[in-house]
Amino acid sequence: NKIWELSLPSNHPDLASSYNNIGGVYKNMGKYSKALEFYEKSLKIREISLPSNHPDFAQSYNNIGSMFKNMGEYSEALKYYERANKINQQSLPANHPRIASDYNNIGAVYDNMGEYSKALESSQFSYLIQQHRCSV
Repeated sequence: NKIWELSLPSNHPDLASSYNNIGGVYKNMGKYSKALEFYEKSLKIREISLPSNHPDFAQSYNNIGSMFKNMGEYSEALKYYERANKINQQSLPANHPRIASDYNNIGAVYDNMGEYSKALESSQFSYLIQQHRCSV
């Protein structure tokens, strides 16, 4: 990553991808606060270098939401998962698997928060999208 940092402008999208990948390694190691740090670095670069509805934003928001969920900060996780879902709904077909995944993530957070009717509703949206994809 040091080579990227030295050779690329500080707001280059490849640097954002590199930070995102480093965040993924820390996530896999169970070091969620460190992963969050790199996911947030990636997001900041994307905010400077990409249009606001770019799918990479949804990836960043999902990654950050996942870290907050893993750390038990469910309201923060929900906020980021909903941002990802909004972008994906604007930029992808309605039956895209990423949108189903978004609803699944949102449902899991509601389940962890004990809001079971909202969890069920989100999970049903995810299921319906997946069913539609399988029947096409």
